[in-house]
Amino acid sequence: MWNYSEKMMDHFRNPRNVGTIDKPDGEATVGSLACGDALKFQFRLGPDGKIAEAKFQTFGCASAIASSSALTEMVIGKTLEEAKRITNKDIADYLGGLPPQKMHCSVMGREAMEAAIENYATGKKTDRNLDGTALCTCYNVSENEIRRVIVENGLTTVDQVTNFTKAGGGCGQCREKIQALLDELAR
Repeated sequence: MWNYSEKMMDHFRNPRNVGTIDKPDGEATVGSLACGDALKFQFRLGPDGKIAEAKFQTFGCASAIASSSALTEMVIGKTLEEAKRITNKDIADYLGGLPPQKMHCSVMGREAMEAAIENYATGKKTDRNLDGTALCTCYNVSENEIRRVIVENGLTTVDQVTNFTKAGGGCGQCREKIQALLDELAR
C-alpha cells in the first residue's frame, strides 16, 4: 500500500475541477492509454489575463487524479507566466508528497499544463512526448523530457528516472541510454 498524505487522498476522493471547458483558451492531452495514464488539461483566461477556470479529465491512478486536481487549484488566479513556473515538485509538495514510484503523475500534470499554454500561444496542438528523440519507445518519452526531469529534480539513478517518467519501465532497452544521460548531466 502506498503511503499517501491526507491532502493527496482528499484530492483523489474529492477531485476539484473535473470536466471540460467549452471553447477553452488552451488545452492539451498528454500521456497514453497504452502506458496507463492520460491527462487532458484545459484552461480559460479571465478579462484580467489570469487563469479563471481550469479543468481536467484523466485516466490513471489515485496519484494521477490527485495531481491533476491539485494542478487545477494551483493555476487558477495565476498569469500564464506564473503558471509556467509551477514544477512537478510543486505539485507533489502541494499534495504533501507522493511516493517515488508515483512522481510521474506530477510530471504528467506539469507537461499537460505547459502543452496547453503552448496551444494557447501558437494555436497548435502538440505532442509533448515527441519534443525530441523518443528515447523510451514503450512509454513514448523523449530524451528532452528525461533531461529536463533529471535536472529539475536532481535525479541520480535510472530507477528514479523511471519513477518520474516511466521511461525504462517497459522492455528496459532504454535503461543504458538513460544511464548515459545521467552520467553526462552529472559532469
